[in-house]
Amino acid sequence: MEFSTHALFRDDSYLKEAEAGVLAVNDRGGIILDRTIFYATSGGQPGDTGHFERADGSRIDIAATVTGQTKDEIIHVPAPDQPVVEPGETLKLAIDWPRRHLLMRMHTACHLLTVVCPYPITGAAVSTDDSRVDFDIPDAGFTKEEATERLMELVRADHQVFIRQISEEELAANAGLVKSKNVRPPQGTGRIRLVCIGNEGGVDSQPCGGTHVAGTGEIGEIHIGKIEKKGRENRRFRLRFGPLPAA
Repeated sequence: MEFSTHALFRDDSYLKEAEAGVLAVNDRGGIILDRTIFYATSGGQPGDTGHFERADGSRIDIAATVTGQTKDEIIHVPAPDQPVVEPGETLKLAIDWPRRHLLMRMHTACHLLTVVCPYPITGAAVSTDDSRVDFDIPDAGFTKEEATERLMELVRADHQVFIRQISEEELAANAGLVKSKNVRPPQGTGRIRLVCIGNEGGVDSQPCGGTHVAGTGEIGEIHIGKIEKKGRENRRFRLRFGPLPAA
C-alpha cells in the first residue's frame, strides 16, 4: 500500500516544529505521517534527524528520514530501542534545527557554485561541513582562490532565494534549467519546483526539491577547499565553511 505525506518543508524550509498524525508503521519500524517537516534523503542532501513527542510526553528519537515507494512517501526511521507508535496517534515533531540550517546554507552554496562553474554536474553530495559538486570539465580554468572569491561575491550580494513552480512543458522548452548531466527532475505531477536566486531568478534557476536559505548572505563565509581531478573530464569541487585557509 502506498502512502502520501504532505511535505511541509517544500513550502517553508524554516519550520522547526509541527504536529502530525501517524498513517502507518512499516514492517521495519519506519513511521509514515500525514504531514512532516522532516526532509527525506534525496538529490545529494541527507534526510533530517530530530525527535517526536507523544501525547504522554514520551520521546521518540528519529535517526534518519528516507523516501519509500514514491517521493511522496516519507519514512521516519527511529533510533534503536524507541517506543513504538500506533496509527492514528498525533505527534509533535521537532527537527534538529542547527543541523538542518547548516545543510540549507551548504545546499544553497552548492547552487551558487554552479553559477561560478557553469558546466554539467555529474554528481553532488551535501553535508554539514564538507560538500562536493562534480563537474564535467577537463580543467577548471581557475584556482580554488579565484573560485572562492567569485563564490563569496555572490554570498555577500545577499541575493533573494525563492521557490517558483513551472509546468513540465515550460521545463521542456527551457532544457538549460537542468544542470545535472545524468539526473532529470521527477516527471508526472505536471509541476516542477524551481529554486531561484536573485531578482526574477536572474542569478540562477534550477529544478530542486531540497531546502535552502532565504538569502545568499545567510550562507556566511565559505570557501573551496580543493579542486580534485576525478577522471579525464571530471573535476570535484569541495565546499567548506569558514574563510579560505592561508597557504
